[in-house]
Amino acid sequence: MFSTPQKQRIALSSYFFLSGLCFSTWASRIPTIKAIFNLTEGDLGNLLMIMPASAIIGIPLSGWLVAKYDSRIPLQFASVLFLLSLFSIGWGFSLVGLVISLVVFSIALRIINVAINTQSLSIQEKFEKRIMGKFHGVWSIGGIAGVLFSTIMIKYEVSIFWHFLITMLFGLLIIIGMFPFLIKNDKAKTSNPFKFQKPSKYISLLGFIVFFAAVCEGGMYDWNGVYLKEIVNQEVFTYGYLLFMVCMTISRLTIDNLMSRFGMQKLFITSSVLIVSGVLLAILFPFLVPVLIGFCMVGFGVSGLFPMTFILAGKAKKYSVPIVISIISTYSTVGMFLGPPIIGYLASAFGLQKAFITFIVAGLMFIPLSKMVFDHLKKTS
Repeated sequence: MFSTPQKQRIALSSYFFLSGLCFSTWASRIPTIKAIFNLTEGDLGNLLMIMPASAIIGIPLSGWLVAKYDSRIPLQFASVLFLLSLFSIGWGFSLVGLVISLVVFSIALRIINVAINTQSLSIQEKFEKRIMGKFHGVWSIGGIAGVLFSTIMIKYEVSIFWHFLITMLFGLLIIIGMFPFLIKNDKAKTSNPFKFQKPSKYISLLGFIVFFAAVCEGGMYDWNGVYLKEIVNQEVFTYGYLLFMVCMTISRLTIDNLMSRFGMQKLFITSSVLIVSGVLLAILFPFLVPVLIGFCMVGFGVSGLFPMTFILAGKAKKYSVPIVISIISTYSTVGMFLGPPIIGYLASAFGLQKAFITFIVAGLMFIPLSKMVFDHLKKTS
């Protein structure tokens, strides 16, 4: 019924879906964890700071794995760890246990990000039309599924333990069923060895784009529920997260067509305008409808940044594609996990509304950074 490339695309899409599902499951329950351990905004910032530190620790591991093995091997290994660590987060047996679980969770997520984006570039070569954006759209669909399920669990007061256990078991079924269909033998046959050194200007620019994109995306994941609960006074605090994910998903499923029609350079500028405008709306009018509209705008703005940047990463010449993805994903992972604790520290000092100005600063960076990227491509073409 399906050709081999189609089977590979479906299998990889399931891993994108699972990654989005698990990440949104964790992020949507952060207010629950904050309440269980009676954490202040500053305490929560300290807890979330564990994740970027862990991601940095995972740099040599992920780089070594993608250089030594086919990408499906580290993808499967990390996916199992990801699910187990998610479940242990929900166990909630102690603060020390939570810290250990978050360390494993963030390292596993870093490896997954490198592996699935490496696979996606390999699969893209088998299709004439662009499909990168659709892979990231499937990630967002997983995120929507996760936050919808979380909303049901919260509404009916199901404990975080059972919530995360069900998610883990569902995820294990997916990876057991889909692993045989992933691309095989995609290890780079020739490449410069990975080592810690200053990357090229082009790779650095792409890295900073995904860093600021991750600050916006990760910060919205971790703090929009808290914003709705504590600033807007909404008991069902997942509504903002849900709308954010829906808007991001709609945009990601159409981003391939938008790139073909308008070009990536214009879309980077549009993303910047949407993010800045949406955050300003949420800050200036802290009421349910304006905040939800603002979060939707941010979702549309953030949506295309990752798929566009990973497409541009395929044009890098210094390393093989898996190594380039690993380097860029380092910036992404650090941004994803560094943004939330920074928001926590600023919220503790100045209040959560003022802390959201961080997203405005990050959103503005896409205009100059993308201009430098395309100027570089013109010079080297």
